[in-house]
Amino acid sequence: MNNYIVSARKYRPSTFHSVVGQKSLTTTLKNAIINNKLAHAYLFCGPRGVGKTTCARIFAKTINCFHPTPDGEACNECESCRSFNENRSLNIHELDAASNNSVDDIRALTEQVRIMPQLGRYKVYIIDEVHMLTQSAFNAFLKTLEEPPHHAVFILATTEKHKILPTILSRCQIYDFNRIGINDIVEYLEYVAKQENISCELEALNIIAQKADGGMRDALSIFDQVVSFSQGNVTYKTVIENLNVLDYDYYFRITDAVLQNDVPKCLLLLNEILSKGFDGQHIISGLALFFRDLLVCKDPQTIVLFEVGDTVKEKYLESARRCETAFLYKAMELTNETDLNYRYSKNKKFSIELLLIRLCQLKASPEEGDKKKIVIEAIENKKADNEDIKIVKDSNAPKASADPGKSITRIRLNDDPEQAGKPETVSSQTENPIQNQPFSQEDLIRSWKNYANQSEDVYLKNTMSYINPQLKDDYKIEAEVLNPDQADHFRENSPAIREYLASTLRNNCIELDIKIKIEDHTQTLFTDKEKYLYMVDKNPSLKNLVQEFNLRLD
Repeated sequence: MNNYIVSARKYRPSTFHSVVGQKSLTTTLKNAIINNKLAHAYLFCGPRGVGKTTCARIFAKTINCFHPTPDGEACNECESCRSFNENRSLNIHELDAASNNSVDDIRALTEQVRIMPQLGRYKVYIIDEVHMLTQSAFNAFLKTLEEPPHHAVFILATTEKHKILPTILSRCQIYDFNRIGINDIVEYLEYVAKQENISCELEALNIIAQKADGGMRDALSIFDQVVSFSQGNVTYKTVIENLNVLDYDYYFRITDAVLQNDVPKCLLLLNEILSKGFDGQHIISGLALFFRDLLVCKDPQTIVLFEVGDTVKEKYLESARRCETAFLYKAMELTNETDLNYRYSKNKKFSIELLLIRLCQLKASPEEGDKKKIVIEAIENKKADNEDIKIVKDSNAPKASADPGKSITRIRLNDDPEQAGKPETVSSQTENPIQNQPFSQEDLIRSWKNYANQSEDVYLKNTMSYINPQLKDDYKIEAEVLNPDQADHFRENSPAIREYLASTLRNNCIELDIKIKIEDHTQTLFTDKEKYLYMVDKNPSLKNLVQEFNLRLD
């Protein structure tokens, strides 16, 4: 028990070659060593646990190695390398700027810089979390950092590059470390598990890698935790149970239910997830990310953005094939909208239930889809006859044709599979007769506002809300808009508006005339006396004030 070492320390890389996910950066450092072109100051930036301090230590060991290999690695056999590996090297000094960030700490450091190395060529000073230094400490460090002795090399490490003073940045070579990819983390965890004789499922390691969010140290810490929980048998089930991760299988099942327009099944799945203690916000954000992953899976160009294991990727690809792109766009929009409004909701469970219901409404039921296919086939068959085609539900009467003497083909959409989609040719004269019911200005305003309130087009709704339509002779309706954009948008929707007005006002003779309002920008100039009389008319007490103080108009 006393000899146990956590994996993050035990398997910490000791050579550039063993550093995971930073190949281009380590190659640059090795080439600098091989060509003997070392800078006096380096700045390593990047997220936590990606290898900044590790690379700084490897770099420090390598530049002091007596017999470096031809590819720029330390030999690990000379006295300098052995002292470093045994943590007794006097040439490497590490300073934690989070707790040693005062001017006195930096002054003590600069005093040490003057001392020559006893073994090796360079003394390396690694300052971790350098952004925590105070303003005064930074200023005290500037001169030494700019012109250090030839034997001194500074390596500054930080997770918050934006907090470093520009004067510090300009004195360093800057290396930006990347987040480690999921596949790289999984591969390294497989190596560690093999070394420790631990049985692991690939899907389990994939979940650990996703939870680590690009940090190898976090991944190894989570790995140790899961190994202790599972007693050396790391499976997908033990990982999601120990880490409280929502099983992605639920997202697949919810998507299947949504595609089938099965609202009850969606609500039951939600209740099952909530009963396991998962937070509602976590469910919504996870569902949004799931739809995003399905979207990037649909295009070969964007599939590189989808980082999961090969076994899981096939499940996503299969689900993505059954989802239309337009559906995924709308699903992501709905989940994001719910995510933003969730914390303000008083009934949080209802918010998620409403989201699932709205997602189900994005897809038509299988029966309705079959009817649409029948109708489309009937339309294709009738195109060759050059006939007017109207699609009506069985309970609604067809509308009159614009040409009274022309026949139309009416296709019914009803519940009888044998009758649905069958074309029926009727004369336009048998349709509803033209109505000419009189109506008033008040009736027009009422019908107008009803249409605006029911419209899902927000732009059109706002436009109609301030328009005051005017009823003219012969049932001509004039509507004034403010600009050409509104006029164009209004004209696009005018057939539907006219149809609604004709139906609710029972008058088929209605015509819509859209005009752009012309503002009168001329201004009338008033004399001082006219202004005074106007103000007195508004406030008679002003006249008494003028008389009391003997004021006059100039």
